[in-house]
Amino acid sequence: MYLEIVSPEATLFSSEVDSVTVPGIDGEFQMLNNHVPIVSLLAQGTIKISTHSQSHLVFDELHATVIPHNDDKKVLTVAIQSGTLEMKDNKIIVLVE
Repeated sequence: MYLEIVSPEATLFSSEVDSVTVPGIDGEFQMLNNHVPIVSLLAQGTIKISTHSQSHLVFDELHATVIPHNDDKKVLTVAIQSGTLEMKDNKIIVLVE
């Protein structure tokens, strides 16, 4: 499935992923490939992204909010204040503040 995380300043993340865990307003939830379509508001917290490989990802100043997890290098985290998520046809778009 494909994930895009977009802030008002820039696209923070854009890549194929294995799973995504987000801080929903009613609690944390995870999406896997072929998840049913969903639209959700997000609360302050951390988005956890599981990737098969990070070799194709760029970690530069623009993408500084995307941080590899200490214990598992295939997991990335992005701290958010709030946001909106839409998943449809194996594409997730997250608009964050």
